[in-house]
Amino acid sequence: MKKYTKMITLGACALLLCGCGETPKLSNGEDAVVSFNELEGVSANEVYEELKNTYGLDALLTLMDTKILEKEYPDSLEEEKKNAKSTVDSMVNTLGKDQIISYYGSLDNYQNAIYLSNLQQKAIVDYAKTLVKEEEMKSYYDKNIYGDVTVSHILIETGVTDDTSSEDKTKLETEAKNKVNEIIKQLDEAENKAEKFKELAKEYSADSATKDNGGSLGAINTNTLSSEYDELLKAARELKDGEYSKSVITTELGYHVIYRESSSEKPSYDDKKDEIAETLANTKISEDATIRVTAMDELRKKYGMTINDDKIKEQYSNYIANQIASAKGATEQ
Repeated sequence: MKKYTKMITLGACALLLCGCGETPKLSNGEDAVVSFNELEGVSANEVYEELKNTYGLDALLTLMDTKILEKEYPDSLEEEKKNAKSTVDSMVNTLGKDQIISYYGSLDNYQNAIYLSNLQQKAIVDYAKTLVKEEEMKSYYDKNIYGDVTVSHILIETGVTDDTSSEDKTKLETEAKNKVNEIIKQLDEAENKAEKFKELAKEYSADSATKDNGGSLGAINTNTLSSEYDELLKAARELKDGEYSKSVITTELGYHVIYRESSSEKPSYDDKKDEIAETLANTKISEDATIRVTAMDELRKKYGMTINDDKIKEQYSNYIANQIASAKGATEQ
């Protein structure tokens, strides 16, 4: 990104010097960007050739992709500009303005880079979606799409820390599991299981955010909660409405007893089709890093990109080949 900043700065200087008033001429007739008293000056052509050989491709890709992507996603531009501004504000609060400016040259440069990156990501995902087959989507729907389940839980923490000895860890975990089994026993003996569960949650649960509400997690589904709850959600799906877990459920948070209150019907394939396509597209991108390179190359070709400068044309060809090779290497690791 420093290359981009330098390219823009030098290019702007060249335009200012050559574009305002009468431009000085060198002995060969070319416009002079810089003049000296006793030396031959620096021509605009020399500046262009130097920039082309050093930062030209970086700047060209930025200019090309911005034009193409703003044409491709006209309805997303304002939203992505706001997203980029929000990211910059957040990073300024985290890192400080000076550190960002020292790397990107200015906050505007940083914001423009984020804006372009967000648009590029949209194009990459859209390209990856074209690689997703209908049978893949239907298989994913059958295996991974569920209706919501409304669940309450009682969390029992073990109290184990990184400093806990092996012997104490075993003792603490056993005590926590015994407490879970005692709770399950009380539920077994209760006439009104739902009400008893709420009472026990208020009495025993270590989840301060839910205990006073009877341990309710609400209606949950895949990605509703953090990955720490994955095992809890899996166990909830194996229960029927009105049932509670009869054995210890273990997550990263500790041990749980859960009560499945209700559930909703599985949404239709048509309703989830777009979401599934995006999920599988992102999976393909994570599994094959070359998709990122190919996606942008294909989009440039779609808009009839023709590089007329032989030097930059060669640079672009080498750039794509190197990016593909690098991406393949990263994918294979």
